[in-house]
Amino acid sequence: MIKQTLRVALFATVLCGLVATSSVSPVFAATTAPAKAKTTPPNTSTNTLKISPIRTEVTIIAGQTSTVKTIVTNITGSPIVVEPIENDFVAGDENGTPALILDQNSYAPTHSLKRFMVPLKNVTINPGEAKEIPVTITVPKNAQAGGYFGAVRFAPANTSGSQQVNLSPSVASLILLTVPGPTTEQLNLTNFDIQQDGSSGSNFRTPENLQAFIRFENKGNVQQAPVGQINVKKGSKVVYTADFNQTDPKANVLPDSARRWTVPLKKLGKFGKYTVSATFTYGSKNESIDVTKTVWIVPTTYIYAGIIAIVVLVAIVGGFILFLKGYKRRLLGGSSRSGRGGRNNYRRR
Repeated sequence: MIKQTLRVALFATVLCGLVATSSVSPVFAATTAPAKAKTTPPNTSTNTLKISPIRTEVTIIAGQTSTVKTIVTNITGSPIVVEPIENDFVAGDENGTPALILDQNSYAPTHSLKRFMVPLKNVTINPGEAKEIPVTITVPKNAQAGGYFGAVRFAPANTSGSQQVNLSPSVASLILLTVPGPTTEQLNLTNFDIQQDGSSGSNFRTPENLQAFIRFENKGNVQQAPVGQINVKKGSKVVYTADFNQTDPKANVLPDSARRWTVPLKKLGKFGKYTVSATFTYGSKNESIDVTKTVWIVPTTYIYAGIIAIVVLVAIVGGFILFLKGYKRRLLGGSSRSGRGGRNNYRRR
């Protein structure tokens, strides 16, 4: 009986221990812009010009030339002389905000696409006209295999003749280039955490606002777009499934940088143990990454009930132990008195 009582107390103790649309797709990761280079996220929604596509992914073999078609629309009632401006960009943060390097004399420290882009001339676009403007990219024969990225901006031409950077409202089309060949594909999963309102943990009071926090670092030399699926199980039953980065265009992680995501987790009950697992794949060889986390949902009322149960059990166990000690003393006291009485009788005889 004592063992059973102690096991119940241990279970209650464990229970208590559990208390313990932007038009530019956000696909980039944080890095550092070159010294003295001004950076700014591209403005792709103005009241003057409209551009399509917002982002293009292209593959060009070293030593060859290809074009990327962009369509610029004049949505005003007057003709506009449009100046094409080619820029490199770097990642602005780990949420995927790109940052253009506006200094025309500066390039990205690595993976510069601007060096491969043929300069464009100004073009006049009539009111309501959508004009196709091809962007020519020539990849040198000695270009290393891997990823390169840049952007072409279109802004009203600077009619003052100034050589300063054109900071007029502009629209930008982002270009991600892959040069085939021997590349390094290494994407590391640095975080897979379960969070509630921004705080990570494994024990939560309610299932509200739970999400999976995912962070990848790209240690290779080509951009990667990881995809996958997240499953939530209670026991052997799948209660919720969420796709990860499955919509097009897919979010990318640039080389030498990191990218983070949050994926809402739904349909978890108000109490229980849940297993959150995910499988991610990336790269030309479909490299796989598997990860699993355990989550407890324990309401505050259950915790209070567990604490009360512990107190009651401790009291019961303590009282029972005291009862056994007292009972043992009484037995020993009775035996001692009987023994002394017997010896006295023997002596009198």
